Amino acid sequence: MLQTKRMPANKYNNGSPMTPKTTRLERLLRERELRKSRGNFQQIDEAKDGNKEAELLNDSRLAEGDIWAVPKEEDFYDAYAFARAFADGCQWQDGRPAKQRLLVVANRLPVSATRKGEDSWQLEMSVGGLVTALLGVKEFDARWIGWAGVNVPDDVGQRALTKALAEKRCIPVFLDEEIVHQYYNGYCNNILWPLFHYLSLPQEDRLATTRSFQSQFDAYKRANQMFADVVNQHYEEGDVVWCHDYHLMFLPKCLKEYNSKMKVGWFLHTPFPSSEIHRTLPSRSELLRSVIAADLVGFHTYDYARHFVSACTRILGLEGTPEGVEDQGKLTRVAAFPIGIDSERFVRAIDLPLVQEHMKELKQRFAGRKVMLGVDRLDMIKGIPQKILAFEKFLEENPQWRDKVVLLQIAVPTRTDVPEYQKLTSQVHEIVGRINGRFGTLTAVPIHHLDRSLDFHALCALYAVTDVALVTSLRDGMNLVSYEFVACQASKKGVLILSEFAGAAQSLGAGAILVNPWNITDVAASIKYALDMPSDEREKRHQHNFKHVTTHTSQEWAATFVSELNDTIVEAQLRTRQVPPLLPTNIAVDRYLKSNNRLLILGFNSTLTEPVDALGRNGQIKELEFKLHPDIKEPLKKLCDDPKTTIVVLSGCDRTVLDDNFGEYNMWLAAENGMFLRLTKGKWMTTMPENLHMDWVDSVKHVFEYFTERTPRSHFEVRETSLVWNYKYADIEFGRLQARDLLQHLWTGPISNASVDVIQGGRSVEVRAVGVTKGAAIDRILGEIVHYKGMKSPIDYVLCIGHFIAKDEDVYTFFEPELPSESPPALRAMVANLVTPKTSASKSGSKAARLRKQRSLSALEKKAANHGSGTAPEPILQDKTSLYEGSSVLDLKGDNYFSCAVGRKRSNARYLLGSSDDVVTLLKELAQCSSCS
Repeated sequence: MLQTKRMPANKYNNGSPMTPKTTRLERLLRERELRKSRGNFQQIDEAKDGNKEAELLNDSRLAEGDIWAVPKEEDFYDAYAFARAFADGCQWQDGRPAKQRLLVVANRLPVSATRKGEDSWQLEMSVGGLVTALLGVKEFDARWIGWAGVNVPDDVGQRALTKALAEKRCIPVFLDEEIVHQYYNGYCNNILWPLFHYLSLPQEDRLATTRSFQSQFDAYKRANQMFADVVNQHYEEGDVVWCHDYHLMFLPKCLKEYNSKMKVGWFLHTPFPSSEIHRTLPSRSELLRSVIAADLVGFHTYDYARHFVSACTRILGLEGTPEGVEDQGKLTRVAAFPIGIDSERFVRAIDLPLVQEHMKELKQRFAGRKVMLGVDRLDMIKGIPQKILAFEKFLEENPQWRDKVVLLQIAVPTRTDVPEYQKLTSQVHEIVGRINGRFGTLTAVPIHHLDRSLDFHALCALYAVTDVALVTSLRDGMNLVSYEFVACQASKKGVLILSEFAGAAQSLGAGAILVNPWNITDVAASIKYALDMPSDEREKRHQHNFKHVTTHTSQEWAATFVSELNDTIVEAQLRTRQVPPLLPTNIAVDRYLKSNNRLLILGFNSTLTEPVDALGRNGQIKELEFKLHPDIKEPLKKLCDDPKTTIVVLSGCDRTVLDDNFGEYNMWLAAENGMFLRLTKGKWMTTMPENLHMDWVDSVKHVFEYFTERTPRSHFEVRETSLVWNYKYADIEFGRLQARDLLQHLWTGPISNASVDVIQGGRSVEVRAVGVTKGAAIDRILGEIVHYKGMKSPIDYVLCIGHFIAKDEDVYTFFEPELPSESPPALRAMVANLVTPKTSASKSGSKAARLRKQRSLSALEKKAANHGSGTAPEPILQDKTSLYEGSSVLDLKGDNYFSCAVGRKRSNARYLLGSSDDVVTLLKELAQCSSCS
């Protein structure tokens, strides 16, 4: 039985489970099986429609008897509906779940448009991996949104093209020439594409303002907003919006700003570079934050996904998790989804008469010679010069092969108007001419180079007759040429030589020969090994690759991504149920105004302090200074002077820090999580229990010193009841490793037998005496305050605000009228005692005795005897027998208690405040009420 974690139950959260009855993996596995079942039904339906029942039943993939194991269709739809219930709301048509609408947003539509008149257009569908992938997924009602690739300035032409494209289920985005120049040719192809392929940024031409990085980025954002506007016009509730590639990195943010509930996924078809490369981009942070606005971010390989998460943690300072990237409680899932091809299309093509005729011609043309093949765009990242030079090296070292092997290189021209590509074309032609002149004969040349593309049938024939395919990309998102080659090799069983820098190496690496394309000698040796490879090894390698290519198809890729996106929405909805709402400021202020005895408990760091950019200049220095927010001093003074209001600053900081910041105010200071207490007019008192042992401090301090020395930009604080090691500003990955080593060393050494709690914060490790929390100190603090003020009327309003770690969030639940069942009995006893009305003398005497129990000062207190005024803190010895006579201490009636977490969305608090700026705004309103009353 799956155990589910629950939030503390009270009237403000319903104790919602964090996960449903089935786990995420169980739901995804179920949906995967349902997709397979649906595929079987479609196959049967297609067979019936084409009168091919016998052919289907004789298919070797359906062994005798297996067809009867196919589940009933109604069972399939019931289960399918269950799997989608959380995300889609169970919409039905004709007794079946309705197809989910899928809005596919890409830079280009899968259609080429040619204008034939003022109001007429000729359209031609293009065939690509993405088009094929989505056409094969039958459970989605897909629509395409993108640029048609033509400039249509007039309204008549736009309306006509929109109408024509509607028949192809396409929706155009109209971009003018200037936008296309700056956005597409500029920022996309001149900046992002080279950077993502490790080619570095181009030099900025500061004399030409039209080519500046900023103007191109501004155009990029405008274009993304234009895409978003079209999506918003056609969006219907429940649609899935799938954004594609580096052209639309700003789109997820635009869509979420329009509708935060929109299901948005983003997929990158290129590599994503390491954080060290990405951080050179001037607009690095904006792009990353825009992408993580999506619910699911997908990449071809785990390496790219890892680089993206690393960039978010190192550049944005966010928390990277195994699931993705977490930003203030909002999780963006990041995962790898390797794309595939429509393998069936290639397998079937080999038997077509036209392909067979091409194969016959090629076999005759290259009879007696082994055929090596390269199919690439003529692009810098494809490694065509390196491939040809490696082939030359092979011919040099293996003269016996010179007349027995031929390299066919298909180089599809691209961006022919760009000088760098023109230079590459000339370079390749020069190398090919030199090698053919060196090793060619009157009747044959070793390299056949074609600067053009081939039609589908000719390409399949070429794949089928090839003995060795050579893919030497210097950097490639995936490279599906390798997949296409494998799909066409059912009879030949050729060898694939594949660059380790292509994404396909992650999928086909076991069956291919992996090479570093920059190592010409190694590639030449691999060519010889491939040509000499025995048939049984070729068979094994091919079968491994063929199985992968035929099972990891483009259709399965698309279905898996959308399925994961739907399930990610489910998880997000479950997490959202646990996110408290924003504080209703007007209600909190109104009840404050109507109350007579108010208690404000305020945290310090990140609550009352000046906001600090964690990754900005001097951010670490500013944070270590613990300076009050400049706008908070005046409202805080007004609140402190209000006789109806008592303020307590409850912090983990030591006494010196609180003295320096709050000495001028009339308030209570509770330092080190309430272990030291004083009214600013009086002396420090200690509330530490008598049996608190601190003999572990020195040994832990030595450990923290050691790890601070070996972890640049980390620091540690020595407090009187705790020690904290902070690596917030260190390299995040190195800091985590160091924290793991530190914890292991602590548990096996200095604290193995000590009564301490080890608390791991976001990027910190704290060691404190066991049981020391802010919530555990509240009853002692309250008792002292009530005694000092001689309160007879109960506290009828409590506002508790802080940026507390999870360990200290018991301060929020302390005041709750209903405490969680898993809360410690001691906490329940505290509240029971605090809210108990007048008691008998014996009971009140025992309570007073517990509160005024005398004890000797610990060694640590004696050690701190010179703190502040030069005297050790006094133990709390006052008699509180009269405390509970008359009315109760607390009379909140449930609704007069407001607990607020600052900057944390996953919290036990009732409400949220975004930052210390919001705290300032709230305290200003409360101060105005105090002045009026």
